Amino acid sequence: MERVWIGLGSNMSNPKKQADKAMWSLSNLPATKLIAFSSYYRSRPLGHKNQPDFLNAIIILDTNLSPKSLLSHIQYIEKKQGRVRLHNSLLWQSRTLDLDILLFGQHNIHTSELIIPHYDIYNREFIIYPLIELDNHLIFPNGKIITDIAKTVPENGLDFWKK
Repeated sequence: MERVWIGLGSNMSNPKKQADKAMWSLSNLPATKLIAFSSYYRSRPLGHKNQPDFLNAIIILDTNLSPKSLLSHIQYIEKKQGRVRLHNSLLWQSRTLDLDILLFGQHNIHTSELIIPHYDIYNREFIIYPLIELDNHLIFPNGKIITDIAKTVPENGLDFWKK
């Protein structure tokens, strides 16, 4: 089994309900076991600022699924929960659910469909700080340690979700 770290985000249609439902769906994937999940965090939106704050969390899974198969499953979960994929020129819009494979074991994957580690994992407070909550000794595939990375990533208003 591979240890997998999934990022979750939502800022539409009752984000807490979306997150809880996604967590349940992830815990019921075939050949997969839910290991842990972070607290829910509130983060400011990237890009277009005229939208609600996001609820974010990190989920740890152990899975026998391949990265491609896991991606297919999480995209199905997103679609089932009302996610509409927009063109690249419309990045960082509001969404019911966003699930990203952040880490897949110690693998480095770069295809047209999937980039692991996540392409911006080292710069996003809503990824770094929940990762620290779950494992403050986490070492990335490039050998960097989570606590060292956190020293360079401002919290940018990140807070616990209080709704």
